[in-house]
Amino acid sequence: MQALDRLRQDQAEMTAWRRDIHAHPELGFEEQRTSDIVAEKLKAFGCEVHRGIGKTGVVGRLQVGNSPRSI
Repeated sequence: MQALDRLRQDQAEMTAWRRDIHAHPELGFEEQRTSDIVAEKLKAFGCEVHRGIGKTGVVGRLQVGNSPRSI
């Protein structure tokens, strides 16, 4: 499936994520709910997840094959 087709297919779901996050605003450096949502989505996509970056930051790491390099 082409990337653009996949994005179109998932557009409604991604819009729902955005609306949910906007419906539950959080103060800067106190975005615990948003951080939890992002971390869970990244895990579901198969990313290695690192949390607590700058307090509530989340980093998802992609890896291809056996290389220790990130992409």
